[in-house]
Amino acid sequence: MLAALSIRDVVLIERLDLVLDAGLTVLTGETGAGKSILLDSLGLALGARSEQGLVRSGAEQASVAAVFHPALDHPAFALLSEQGIDAEGEIVLRRIVSRDGRSRAFVNDQPVGAALLKRLGALLVEVQGQGDQMGLADPAGHLALLDATGVDPALRMRVAADFKAWRETQTALREAEEAIVAARRDEDWLRHATDELTTLAPQPGEEDALATQRQRLQQGERRAEAVAAALAELTPRDRRSAGPAAALRSASRALQRLGNAETSEAAPALAALERAEEALSEAETLLERLASDIEADPRLLEQAEERLFALRAAARKYNVLVQDLPALLTNFRERLATLETGTAHVAALIQATEAARGMYVQSSRALSAARAEAAHRLESTIAVELPPLKLERARFVVAVDLVAESAWSGTGADNVRFLIATNPGQTPGPLGKIASGGELSRLLLALKVVLAGGSPVPTLVFDEVDSGIGGATAAAVGDRLSRVAERVQVLLVTHSPQVAARGATHWRVAKLAHAGHAETRVDVLLGQERQEEIARMLAGEVITDAARAAAASLMGAA
Repeated sequence: MLAALSIRDVVLIERLDLVLDAGLTVLTGETGAGKSILLDSLGLALGARSEQGLVRSGAEQASVAAVFHPALDHPAFALLSEQGIDAEGEIVLRRIVSRDGRSRAFVNDQPVGAALLKRLGALLVEVQGQGDQMGLADPAGHLALLDATGVDPALRMRVAADFKAWRETQTALREAEEAIVAARRDEDWLRHATDELTTLAPQPGEEDALATQRQRLQQGERRAEAVAAALAELTPRDRRSAGPAAALRSASRALQRLGNAETSEAAPALAALERAEEALSEAETLLERLASDIEADPRLLEQAEERLFALRAAARKYNVLVQDLPALLTNFRERLATLETGTAHVAALIQATEAARGMYVQSSRALSAARAEAAHRLESTIAVELPPLKLERARFVVAVDLVAESAWSGTGADNVRFLIATNPGQTPGPLGKIASGGELSRLLLALKVVLAGGSPVPTLVFDEVDSGIGGATAAAVGDRLSRVAERVQVLLVTHSPQVAARGATHWRVAKLAHAGHAETRVDVLLGQERQEEIARMLAGEVITDAARAAAASLMGAA
């Protein structure tokens, strides 16, 4: 429900803060006092078109904030969640209009577009006014309202499920047919590509394995070259060149030719030469062993590089990563297989689609029949409500028509419209085309009496729904407004004392002169003040005791 309304610098309102209650709130006051300004201000917060004329003279901008406390499962919270706007129990719609007519919109202090503000406003408040009917007058909502009068929810869910299954089989059929067409168009290329990739036979993870192998082989080749060079220095292939081992042996023989005395003096040198010879022999053995352990096969390296280059060339050709080549080959094979098995698959999908369509037709026909019964019940119920509202000659019709197959949806195959004929013999027409705004307002009130529980909108605003009526008809309007207000919050602008007496909350709107300019103010009336206001509505400028007594009687009857 609408919990609060704050208005700043709108036309004749400088500053106004209103707190609202559940039930029926009536707004009364003399013509021109500013009741329409209140509704315009609320409309501004709900996303209505902004105008620079709304800004109060002398002010730079006007602002309106409306605070709502909807039920926790209200659709407005889902809409806000889709938009990434946090809302926990409270929704604040705010609109600021500058003097040049430009406006800004906010929801819970987050800036939003005017379109989102309007969508939220339509979920939270429904306005029924003279010449400006919304909600029930919009045919787009008639189907849901009819369903809410007693159409089996399980049947509606079954229709939605059958429609989804039918659409899914249609999609699968379309994709299968498109795949066959594409495969036939590309058949020669597909066969060539499949043969090429089959010959290449790419394996998952092969590129990484080959790259690792190539690196290992390249490193082994470099090591083998280094070891071979070292061995070549120790054992030169040119026999005419004396290697280090031969040089050591020659040096030892030369020292051994010395005499005994001299040899003893050269013993340390001989020992050093022997150690060097042994170390050289050990180094040669180690190098030969290392050479035998090194994996340095130029043929293997060449094969690894050729394979790696072939894989990367294929990846470039088909514009994929090397690692995706196996999956690409699988895809090509499946597309070719489609040519062989696709016809049978399409035939099966055609049968499945027809079966799914048949299920949908069956369930949607059952739903159409249920809606026809609900329409008859609604027509009968509304017919009872019309005579007390001075619409005894009016005829309300719920038209349930089958739509073309192209318009079938998850809600069924029906188009639901609420129609009205206000005179005998007249062809029923759309609610919004009724000539008399007063008649339409009262008809919409009758509909609200019956349908209020089926609408998610928690707040209704009626602008002079009682225009042009009085006496018993006005009393009937007041009675029905009270009944609607038992289920939803109702705000009502009225000139009828019979209707005003029904209000649970009574606001009086007045225009006062203040500091040389006019200003609109709103007072909450209780007890004697309220009786006096209703008496004024009965008697006019001069309030008589009889009017006061009649006002007291109306308040007591309410």
